Amino acid sequence: MARLVKVGAAQLGPIQRADSRSSVVERMLVLMQKAHVQDCNLVVFPELALTTFFPRWYFEDTAEADTWFESSMPSVETQPLFGAAKRYGMGFHLGYAEKVEEQGAVHRYNTAILVDPSGTIVGKYRKVHLPGHAQFDPKRKFQHLEKRYFEVGNLGFRVWRMLGGIMGMCICNDRRWPETFRVMGLQGVEMVVLGYNTPTTNSQSDEPPQLRAFHNRLSMQAGAYQNSSWVVGVAKAGREDGHELMGGSAIVAPTGEIVAEAHTLEDELVVATCDLDKCAFGKQSVFNFAAHRRIEHYGLITQQTGAVLPE
Repeated sequence: MARLVKVGAAQLGPIQRADSRSSVVERMLVLMQKAHVQDCNLVVFPELALTTFFPRWYFEDTAEADTWFESSMPSVETQPLFGAAKRYGMGFHLGYAEKVEEQGAVHRYNTAILVDPSGTIVGKYRKVHLPGHAQFDPKRKFQHLEKRYFEVGNLGFRVWRMLGGIMGMCICNDRRWPETFRVMGLQGVEMVVLGYNTPTTNSQSDEPPQLRAFHNRLSMQAGAYQNSSWVVGVAKAGREDGHELMGGSAIVAPTGEIVAEAHTLEDELVVATCDLDKCAFGKQSVFNFAAHRRIEHYGLITQQTGAVLPE
């Protein structure tokens, strides 16, 4: 019997700085209801889904950005999402800014959670590959201060059993790094869910929007194909506080083919039925890791970070 997961990629249009948490959650609940009508088992929301993409602003005192962080999950504002999950019997993925006290110290992470159809958090991921910079850069067209407001994630690339399959998470820039998908692939991942907030322009170059959109698709399609896994990538899109975010939310098959994608820059639900058993062929043939990987030749991957040129 096929293991089918009907997924709703719940793209969000822009969230302005003045928008309240409750107004955003109302929009998300509308998308969950639409997903329920279409019998979805899982809804995937974007990175930092509850707020505007605040790392575009510089604050001398980083604590001034705390207004965009969640100190508990669920919170009063987000509890309706958990209630809807339980009511519909539908899991969801949510990205948000997390402020937490651990081992006597306060930490801030770019975080995502996986919630099962009972409304219970079953998995948490904290973004590992933080892009951007930590100090104000006057040479940039706009700021990208993730390294200022977030710490590097400390939970690694784990996977969880949910909805009859093996699921993993990553966030935005993580999708550009093959190691992200490979670590989950080595744990048998069958579906990777991820959210992103990606500008249509690069603050340091004249890279055209169509090339950035190509790289977005390329990263997700390569990760899916090379690990024979479904990949669900969901955007926050549109003109947010005067800054353009790309859309392009997509559901990618284990073959690397896009089976469904968004066509707007607004709130939009993209739906596809994903057969997890379709992961098996690639895992047993071209990407049969046990048969074909040669780890004795991969040492540099974990021995160094930057490139070292030959003499």
